[in-house]
Amino acid sequence: MLVNLNFVFLVVIASITVGILIGLPIDAYASESITIIPINNEISMQKTTTIMTIPDDNKLSWGAVKGKASDYAERYPVIIQFFKEGEPIHVAQINVKGDGSYEYKFKIRTTDVNTGKEIDVFKGQYFVKIFKVINNQDKVL
Repeated sequence: MLVNLNFVFLVVIASITVGILIGLPIDAYASESITIIPINNEISMQKTTTIMTIPDDNKLSWGAVKGKASDYAERYPVIIQFFKEGEPIHVAQINVKGDGSYEYKFKIRTTDVNTGKEIDVFKGQYFVKIFKVINNQDKVL
């Protein structure tokens, strides 16, 4: 089934964890907000917005956005958008596993192959929006 890309960007998530792998401290829950928008009688979009902060002294190479949603609608991917200073920086589309969980890993540091110098791909504060389609608890009229 093909999904309209504009529709997919409005899809949202039930419960999230935004974090850097291997324990890098990130304050993701302080500003989390969740919005649910009915689509039709069966499904709704759930959008979670949170803040991800990558410290200036970060030494790790990988980050992750992961979570688990109850009552997710099958066949709809999770869309994750990263914004810095209001500008879109990165977008990812990932499938939800059978248990409702998802995980997206991304590089936050890399090495320039020509110079060997470490380069920060992500650094500072980002707004992260996570979209997921969920089944309606109550039927929408």
